[in-house]
Amino acid sequence: MIGVPAREVAVFTRLFATMIAAGLPLVQSLNILARQQKNRTFRRVIREMVRDVEAGDTLAGAMGRHRKVFSELSVSLVAAGEAAGALDTILARLADFLEKHDALARKMKAALIYPAVIVGVAIPAVAVLLVFVIPTFEEMFATAGVPLPLPTRTVIAASGAVQDRWWALLGALAAFAALLRYARGTRGGRLATDRLLLAVPLLGDLLRKAAVSRFTRTLGTLVASGVSILRGLEVTARTAGNRVIHDAVMRSRASIAGGATIARPLEESGAFTPMAVRMVEVGEQTGALDEMLARVADFYEQEVDTALEAAVAMVEPVMIVVLGVVVGGVIVAMYLPIFEMVTAVG
Repeated sequence: MIGVPAREVAVFTRLFATMIAAGLPLVQSLNILARQQKNRTFRRVIREMVRDVEAGDTLAGAMGRHRKVFSELSVSLVAAGEAAGALDTILARLADFLEKHDALARKMKAALIYPAVIVGVAIPAVAVLLVFVIPTFEEMFATAGVPLPLPTRTVIAASGAVQDRWWALLGALAAFAALLRYARGTRGGRLATDRLLLAVPLLGDLLRKAAVSRFTRTLGTLVASGVSILRGLEVTARTAGNRVIHDAVMRSRASIAGGATIARPLEESGAFTPMAVRMVEVGEQTGALDEMLARVADFYEQEVDTALEAAVAMVEPVMIVVLGVVVGGVIVAMYLPIFEMVTAVG
């Protein structure tokens, strides 16, 4: 089944909010949005929502039946908006959140395109050298009977391994991928790999800032929309995308349920920056938690943008140098015996 891109859900929410704010009835707005929707899956989902609402269900209930399209955050916000009689305001706030979240996700994906292209070019290039070019040099050196330097012997050994044991290499890669997928599917494995990612230099800092931005934006939107803090923390934990962040948020939920603060468990987790913890603490003390969370989210979204730009600017030359060293190193290693032969003859 064709999925529904996050961008289309954000556009749908913005248009829906505009129609409701303009005074159009709920069902009529959904019918209009269904007719203009080009994504067949999304169009079918909206029409099913219309049938559910006409049958007496709430909008949040109708959305909740399609969790692959509408997140738990969206359903919780719409439920709060319906209960408070402020659906247009809540939908507008939800649209803001979805648009910012989608923009951040797009930027992070765009930052990965260049490294992916370089790796996609480097692997076939090295494979061609090892499988087709190196054997020709190996035969020539064997015929000449010249002693081979260590770099040349290393490259020839790598070529032989790729030609004779390619199945073992592919099997090892497949086994590693399967093991990693299995580990990510378990609670302990997911926690270990997420903690490892946060500890990686540069990447960990970027992931931490993105996670803090997502946490503060999500919780701030929920609290500002009238969702209870306990429910807001539960929804935020489920949408964290990182097990370390998830566990820290759930400890905060348990803490506030016991009459303590949110900030202390966040600080003890080590996953949140000191600034974010202090801002949350101030928000709790002043009763302006949603405002403080929004400010933290704005700050860290800008930090993520800056970090992404710096990472892209740094990765481009590094990847070019790495590609040049790998390919150039293979070529130089194969020409070393030829240089030695020419020197000996001279």
